[in-house]
Amino acid sequence: MNNNQLTTLLQSLLMIMGIILAILIIVLIMILIKRAQKNRNTNEKKEEVIKKDKKSTESSQYNRQSVFDFMEFERIEDNMIIQKEGFKYLMVIECQGINYDLMSGLEKVSVEQGFIQFLNTLRQSIQIYTQTRTVNLGSSLNNYRDRVEKIKAKLDQMNIRYDQIINSKDRIDPEELQRLQYEIVKQNNLYNYGIDIVNSTEKMSLNKNILRKYYYIVVPYYAEDISTGKYDKEEIKGLAFSELYTTCQSMIQSLGACSINARILNSRELAELLYVAYNRDESESYELESALNSGYNELYTTAPDVLDKKMKELDETINQRAKILANNVIRSAIIETQKEREVKEKEERMDEEVDEVAKTMIAESEGMLGRELTEKSIRRIEKKQEEKEEEANDEKKKKTRRATRRK
Repeated sequence: MNNNQLTTLLQSLLMIMGIILAILIIVLIMILIKRAQKNRNTNEKKEEVIKKDKKSTESSQYNRQSVFDFMEFERIEDNMIIQKEGFKYLMVIECQGINYDLMSGLEKVSVEQGFIQFLNTLRQSIQIYTQTRTVNLGSSLNNYRDRVEKIKAKLDQMNIRYDQIINSKDRIDPEELQRLQYEIVKQNNLYNYGIDIVNSTEKMSLNKNILRKYYYIVVPYYAEDISTGKYDKEEIKGLAFSELYTTCQSMIQSLGACSINARILNSRELAELLYVAYNRDESESYELESALNSGYNELYTTAPDVLDKKMKELDETINQRAKILANNVIRSAIIETQKEREVKEKEERMDEEVDEVAKTMIAESEGMLGRELTEKSIRRIEKKQEEKEEEANDEKKKKTRRATRRK
């Protein structure tokens, strides 16, 4: 091997070693880059975990803003549900169901054509919402009981009035008495009918399977649909109400072609709709009215003092018992007065009744005494009665003269 060949070999080896060294340097650089990127990702993950922990700590502090962020609506105003800080407005139409299966063929076709017409008139998206509620008869039952109590009080007053008229010494008007008897019978029948309604309603209230379905159409409106122009929140709300009200009225007229009666829910009915949707189990036994009266939406509630509540209950019990006692005493007093009057009259007419009974006994013994003796005995008794009447008249005249002289 000469010098030229040796030089060429050495140059080739140096080139190969240079290439290998360059490759090693590139690999090292790539490893360092990957390690740096891995460290960066790890730091970012740690920062995210710290941020999440901080957010969870802040969310554990229950404030008003967090509650409104959680709810799907902000407030209810002007018969509208307002969402997303006034960006979206909802108005709800309640529809009454129809008995489609009981209709004739022509009626079904008419309903279908009306529904097609209703769908064709839609110019925006709507949502059909069905809500099933358990029928709560508690409020109806309380109303029935109150009305029955009023009927019972009126009936007691009529009975007292009737007893007073019967036991009065004044001349009784037959027409007035007959009219009062008719009213008492009418009121008594009404009271018995009310008792039957209360009993049947109580039995129905025990059945938790009585359900009723409510059908709603939810109509949305977005603030971005308003044409160009700067409006404040109140103006946007007014425009949204006008648009929604016009749209809903148009839908109600279209639904009328399907024989479906519909109406727009007011603010209170919207609150009840949302209350049942969010509190399905509680709403069966705890209505919205009761929840509002109990102050469920207040942070702090104070109950009345126990002794004050007991005092109030005692006062109501005393009033009820006093009313019953007064009615019973008045009735018993009327009955006692009537009996006393009858006894007094019987004492005053005792001699007359004795004479009448004696005459009856003599007349019954005519077969044994004979006709002549019977008539003679009866005439003596009558003569005795006449003498007593004359003596009574003389006594009255003497009393009248004495009273005149005194004057």
